[in-house]
Amino acid sequence: MPPRRSHKKSRAGCRRCKNRKIKCDEVHPRCGNCSKHGVMCDFESRQVLEELHTLPTPVTRSPQAPVSAPTSSGSMTMTSTTAPSTAGIPSYDDHRISPSRLSPPSTSSTPSLTLPSVPIITSMTRQGDRLLEFQLWHQYISSTSKTLVMNSPASTDIWQKDVPRFALEGRTYLIDAVLSVAALHLRFKNPEDKVMIEASHAYSASTLAEYCRSLNKGITAENADALFLTSCLIAFQATASRLFIKEDSDLTDPSESHRRYALPLSWFHAFQGVKTIVATSWQWIRNSATLKVVIDSQPGSMLDLNPLGPESFFGHLLDDLDEELEQEDESNRAATNQGYFHAVCVLNWAHKNQYAPSALALPSTVSRRYVELVEAKRPRALAILACFFALLKRMDNVWWLDDVARREVMGLVSLFETGSKWWRHLEWPIRIALWDGEADAIPADIWGVERKENPPADGGVLSAETILNHIDLMAKMMDSTQGPQSIESIPVVGDLDGLVPPPLD
Repeated sequence: MPPRRSHKKSRAGCRRCKNRKIKCDEVHPRCGNCSKHGVMCDFESRQVLEELHTLPTPVTRSPQAPVSAPTSSGSMTMTSTTAPSTAGIPSYDDHRISPSRLSPPSTSSTPSLTLPSVPIITSMTRQGDRLLEFQLWHQYISSTSKTLVMNSPASTDIWQKDVPRFALEGRTYLIDAVLSVAALHLRFKNPEDKVMIEASHAYSASTLAEYCRSLNKGITAENADALFLTSCLIAFQATASRLFIKEDSDLTDPSESHRRYALPLSWFHAFQGVKTIVATSWQWIRNSATLKVVIDSQPGSMLDLNPLGPESFFGHLLDDLDEELEQEDESNRAATNQGYFHAVCVLNWAHKNQYAPSALALPSTVSRRYVELVEAKRPRALAILACFFALLKRMDNVWWLDDVARREVMGLVSLFETGSKWWRHLEWPIRIALWDGEADAIPADIWGVERKENPPADGGVLSAETILNHIDLMAKMMDSTQGPQSIESIPVVGDLDGLVPPPLD
C-alpha cells in the first residue's frame, strides 16, 4: 500500500500551478506561487485561463543555461518567466526583471539562474506587452497626470515628473498604480476597448497586492514618499472605477434604481487609507521637499465648528438628532453625535469654498463611526452623503468625476421610502444633481450661497486646489513633536478592505 501523503492534494488550483505540477494554495485573486513569481494567475483574469488552455508543452531549461547579456537596447534576450499573453494584458516579469525576483545567484564567477519550467513567450507577444506599457506610460505623463491638479504648476510637476521618478526607483506598486490610472483614463475615452478593460483590471489588482505587501513590511523613510503617492492614486482609482459600474435601471427613477445601487464605500476605504499613510509616515513626509509642495497646496480648514449656527446651510441635516441619539447604544452615542456634527461642518465649509475640489476633504476626514452609519444605511448619514456628492457637481468636467453627482445622488435617493420625512432634506442635492447648465457656473440662488475664496492662514498666496484635498486637513498642521499619534489610529491594511479593481465590463 503506498504511503499516505503528508499534505492534502490541491484539486482546485490554478492552471499555471497544474502545468508546473506544483501544489497551489488556491488563494484568490492570485495564488501564492503566481504572486511569488510575479506572474498573472488565471484566478485574476479569465483571459489568462483561456491562454493557458492553449499553451504548448512546457520547455524545461537546463540549470546551467546562462542568461544572455543585455542587448544594446537595454532589453534582456532571455527566456521570460511569464506565460504568453495577448498584447492587451500586462506581463509582469517579462519586462520587470530584477535580482530580487530571480533565483539566488550561484557562487561561481559567472552568474547563472534556473528558469522555471514554464512556456516560452514569443518575441511578438513580448513586444505587444511592452508597447502597451509604453502607451500607458506616455498617456500618464502627457495627459492623465494633468487631470490630478487644478491650476497648480508646482503640483503638476509632482504628478507629471516626480511620481514617475519615484516609480522608476524600483517601486513596482507605484509603477502599476500609474499604469492603472492611465488605463482607466483611456478606458473612459473608449469604453469598448477590451485591451484597456483588461489592462485596467490587471494593473489595479497588481497595485493593491504589491501595496499591501509593502505596508505589511512597514513604512520607512525610504518608502514613505512612494507609499503616500500610491495611496493617492489608489483613491483616484476608487473614484474612477465607479464610472464603469453598469446600472441597467434608470437612476432618475427612484422606484427602480434601489434594486441595483451599491453604496460608494470604496470612496471611504481608499480616502481614509490616504489619511492613514499621512498619519503613519508624517515624521518623514512632512520634511520631504517633493511632497511638501503637495501638502502645502491644501487650504486651511477654517471649519465653523458650530453646525447649528445661523450661517449653517446644512444645519437642517441635524434636525431631531436627539431623538436618534436616544435610540443609540450608549457606547456609540458620543461617537455618533460627533460623526454627524463633523460631517456637516465639512459640508458647510466646502459649500462656501470657491474651489470645487475642496469637497473631496469629506471622505478622508469623516470619522470611522460616520462610515459605519453610512454602511448601516442610516437616513441621516445617507442624506449627508447625498449633499457631499451634490457638491461635486462643479467637477462634472473632470473625467474621473464625470456625472458623479447625478449618478450617486439619485442612487442614494432611491434608498429612501416614498413619503419619508427625509425627502425635504434631499431637495437641494436633487436640484443640484439634475442641474443641466454649466457645471462650474451654477447661480448663487440655485447653489444656495455666494462662494468665496478662503484666505490663507499665513496671509500669503493660497495655492490652487489639487486632488489631494482628500488628505487629512488637520495632518498638515501637526507639530513634529506630536507625530502621527495626534491623528486617530487606523489599521493600514484594514482600510483597504472593500477595495477591488474596476469591473471587467
